[in-house]
Amino acid sequence: MQISFQPLAIALFLTGILFSCRSSSEKDKENSTNTVPDQFINILGIAQDAGYPQAGCQKTCCADFYKGNTSKKLITSLALVDRQSQEYWLFEASPDIGGQLNKVQQYIDSNRSQLPAGIFISHAHIGHYAGLMQLGREAMGASNIPVYVMPRMDSFIRNNGPWSQLVSLGNIRLQQLTADSSQLIGRTLSIRPIRVPHRDEFSETVGFIIEGKKKKVLFIPDIDKWEKWDRDISRLIREVDIALIDGTFYQDGELPGRNMSEIPHPFVAESMQRFSSLPSEEKAKILFIHFNHTNPLLKMKSAEKEQVKKAGFGVAEEGMIIAL
Repeated sequence: MQISFQPLAIALFLTGILFSCRSSSEKDKENSTNTVPDQFINILGIAQDAGYPQAGCQKTCCADFYKGNTSKKLITSLALVDRQSQEYWLFEASPDIGGQLNKVQQYIDSNRSQLPAGIFISHAHIGHYAGLMQLGREAMGASNIPVYVMPRMDSFIRNNGPWSQLVSLGNIRLQQLTADSSQLIGRTLSIRPIRVPHRDEFSETVGFIIEGKKKKVLFIPDIDKWEKWDRDISRLIREVDIALIDGTFYQDGELPGRNMSEIPHPFVAESMQRFSSLPSEEKAKILFIHFNHTNPLLKMKSAEKEQVKKAGFGVAEEGMIIAL
């Protein structure tokens, strides 16, 4: 299915970081040959763990998809692509990994394997690691794919089936990360995990700072509330060039009948208020991502999306490319 979307507000283009937002096959082919930078991040999905439409949803938000009024949205994942080495790394192994690997392939030599050079996992909630199953015996039968995880996530995978079979059969090779310590990949890329507060039932949770030759990108798809963190998010935003941050819910009350404190996230409305005093060039770095099926920011056009843009912030879209 073709995915169409609107480009970001002009302020983001002025940063010189956002490279392109294209979706048609001809434009994708052009991107893969001539017009993309040597190093970049490709946004492969923007939805929360359960995707869009969400299973069992009878609400108007998902009914719009079944009526043909809107398109499917893939679960949040990024690809870090290095065209010089003809390699790429995934951030999150989402349940939509099959189609997402195919999307990345347009940027890599068609004679090379579709498999990534490595996968970074933020935590053990279904949208972030369940795609690992596609690397196993029943599917791709991969061999020794490095999977970068924090210590509790390492233990969770090794000691719980069916994930443990991926390790015992050599489909994946777990590589432990250390918080606030950079992991070098390739020649000019480094990844730094940073601990964030979240519902850590099975593993700790991290965000990532992805650093290329020229630019830094912050990726925090899940966090409970900014005020629960022992770091100053505004200060961290000043240190990077783009910040892809948790936008799961637009506002309180979005899930009627459910206690939203049981699934805490910083509402987009809260984050915009928190960052309202930032200079315009700092606001322009912020892209909200990881949208629940109820979040109006998933829609192609909505009053809420226009509100976000008018406030000086951005909304992540599938297919977006961020130059490094």
